[in-house]
Order: sequence, then structure tokens, then C-alpha cells
Amino acid sequence: MTKILGVLGGMGPLASAHFMLRLTLLTPAERDQEHIPAVLWSDPRVPDRTAARLGGGEDPLPALLRGIHGLEAAGCGAVAIPCNTAHGWYEGMQAATRLPILHIVEATGDELARLGVAERPVGVMGTAATLAMRLYQQGLERRGWDCLVPEPGEMEALVTPAIALVKANRVAEAYAPLAEAARRLVARGARAVVLGCTEIPLGVAAGPALPFPVADSIDALARAAIRWARS
Repeated sequence: MTKILGVLGGMGPLASAHFMLRLTLLTPAERDQEHIPAVLWSDPRVPDRTAARLGGGEDPLPALLRGIHGLEAAGCGAVAIPCNTAHGWYEGMQAATRLPILHIVEATGDELARLGVAERPVGVMGTAATLAMRLYQQGLERRGWDCLVPEPGEMEALVTPAIALVKANRVAEAYAPLAEAARRLVARGARAVVLGCTEIPLGVAAGPALPFPVADSIDALARAAIRWARS
């Protein structure tokens, strides 16, 4: 294995650490030398992406580019970013580097296809900014899926607080509100639910498995990274 994967993380730190775990567990390897060389740049100082997009907060792009350039200097051949909302700056990041940046929304579409989810409505859970930027709605609709998203009240009462709980290392407490938000999407007709914020899979994994298909954006990005490394 000669390709080195760069991981632009810290958004949040637990999500990027979990990505590294899933990258390792999903790689078909029997010894150390068969795993993917990777460099994790975990910088939690990147300004809040949701605040930047919705509340006039500090632009995160300079900090994102600092990390990408660090990964370039480390000899990486591609970049994975285990933060969905950061992909709102994807074009600016890709324009500033020669390295391919694996797109988490495209990877999650591949995961839906791998799970055999037909081209019917799917639910999408994510940060308010990810949904407002329509990252998943546009990306998945191009591939034939219609998207359902939580109602504003559900975002305020369930999804946004649960994401904050994971970021505060109160992962177990995030399960109940996330499971309820996912169940409501399925009740509205979603055939599967996309976990489109990298904190959400950690909260969902803290309780009983949900009784319907879920497309985990962390696993999806890890699988895309494995495909890149072995191509």
C-alpha cells in the first residue's frame, strides 16, 4: 500500500477519531501492512461551520485550507473530510489543492446504492446548515432520490440538541432524540435515513439498532477512501 490518505478532521474530534476506527475496521486486511497509511489532521479550532453559514460567523475556509496544505506537505494523495457541513466549502477547498477531495455526499449516495435502497424518498438528518445548503438534497436528487428532511420544530427540539450532546461527549443521551427524528422521517415515507452529520452515527450507535435502513456518512466516506486507496 503506497497511497497515503489525508484526513481533515477535528470537526468534531470524536467524529474524526471514529472515522479512523471505521476506516480500519472496514479495510479488508489481515496484518498491519495491508492497512491504509493515513495522516489525521485533527484541528478543532476550525470556526463553526453552521455559525459561518447561517449566523454570520467566521469563515472556516482559511483554517480548512491550512489543514489541506498540511496534508499535502505530509505526502498525502487524497483528502477525506469527516464533516458534512464543511463540504459547503468543497469548491473552494478543491480549487486550492491538487489533491482529490473525496466528497461525502457522493460517498453516501454510493452507500444507499450498496444498501439496495431504491430511488424513492429518503430521509436526511444533518446540521441546520447542511440542510439549508441543500448539500444532500442536490447531490441525491441528481442520482434519483427524493429527500425528506426534519421539520423546523424537529430540528430545534431533536436533531440540533442531539448533535450538541455528541460534541459534548454525552453520546448516550443523543440516542433518544435522534431515533425519534429518524422514526418521524420514516413515518412520512422515507425508505431509509441518511445520517448526514458525522456526530449523528455516534449517537445512533449508542442505543438499539433502528428497524429500517440507515446510510451512515462516516462509513460511506471510509468505504470511498478504501476504494481510492485500492484503485
